Amino acid sequence: MNLKIFAVGKPKLAFAKTGVEEYTGRLRPWVGGTLEFVKAGSKETESATLLERSAGCLRVVLDERGEEVTSRALAGRVTQWEQDGSVKTVAILIGGANGHTAELRSAAHWTWSLSKLTLQHEMALVLVLEQLYRAYTIKAGTPYHRD
Repeated sequence: MNLKIFAVGKPKLAFAKTGVEEYTGRLRPWVGGTLEFVKAGSKETESATLLERSAGCLRVVLDERGEEVTSRALAGRVTQWEQDGSVKTVAILIGGANGHTAELRSAAHWTWSLSKLTLQHEMALVLVLEQLYRAYTIKAGTPYHRD
């Protein structure tokens, strides 16, 4: 399975740039994939671009209205995707400041919420990367995650 993360706008905040670099580096040994940035614009333009770029992938849309899961449950979901022979690529879609259109949300295979709070999109990207890294370390049984 490959992982594609699409995020609107490149991180501008120093802590987010550092976090993205840190966790993309940590993820490399665990899963093949890419992190691609989409140009910020209107919600409609961003969502259309995300839909186009994620065509043919299992779509995971980040949205505060989505399902909240534990880190262990996320690891289980990743395992399911890896074991499902029909899932070649999982695309995680992180919107910009204006969020996603209803059309994009309805095209999701899963809508994932990191929190009931609305998160700044650069912070959401860092959290997604860290949680994916945590999921892979849980699957591998490393001591990174502690219950």
